[in-house]
Amino acid sequence: MVRKMFIENNILKHYLKNVYFIKGTAYAGKSTMVKILAEKYDLIFCGENYTCDITDKVADPDIQPNLCFMNLMNSWEDFVKRSPEEYEKWMYGTSDEVAGFEIAELISLSKDKKVIVDTNIPIDVLKEISDYNHVAVMLSPQSMSVERFFDRNDEEKQFILSVIKNCDNSEEVMANYKAGLELINSEKHYNEYAQSGFFILVRDDKITTGKVKIPIGIVFIVSKDM
Repeated sequence: MVRKMFIENNILKHYLKNVYFIKGTAYAGKSTMVKILAEKYDLIFCGENYTCDITDKVADPDIQPNLCFMNLMNSWEDFVKRSPEEYEKWMYGTSDEVAGFEIAELISLSKDKKVIVDTNIPIDVLKEISDYNHVAVMLSPQSMSVERFFDRNDEEKQFILSVIKNCDNSEEVMANYKAGLELINSEKHYNEYAQSGFFILVRDDKITTGKVKIPIGIVFIVSKDM
């Protein structure tokens, strides 16, 4: 019988004491905020999906089927044509599977220097392995996270958009994909973030341009230990 290794949360919390997490919904400004704070406070920057190079090499379909989905699918049309329910299940299943990879990587990176990360680790896990003053949750209204999902000049999102546009029934596929985004950013999931007990920053419906201001709450979270 193979013995499965398990590390207690209090041990992980100790080794993650130099890590600051930003979590939340799509289009809330997480990636931008992580980059700004990393530059301002000289932190190691871990952007969205920063573990991809590792998971692509290590993930096992029998253990991490969601992380391996894109390597096993027949085409990218399979990715965008899944039912909204399948998309939602895959998205949150991926977060569960990637958590171990993120934790291992962050422990390694933060040994000698503080790190800030745009994380996929589930919010209930963050409650166990981090502290209030190390986590900020950024939220956007569902209408923004869905309708403006493809507005950013993000290479991955623009690729997905091109796949949808190249489908024979592109309008139908887009409507189906947005229905999946609506489930992922549903009121249920929004409330899980909003009621997490961590510092919350909600983005309003207005798109602002120019210099980005860092909310005082996030400044306090990151700067208090500097």
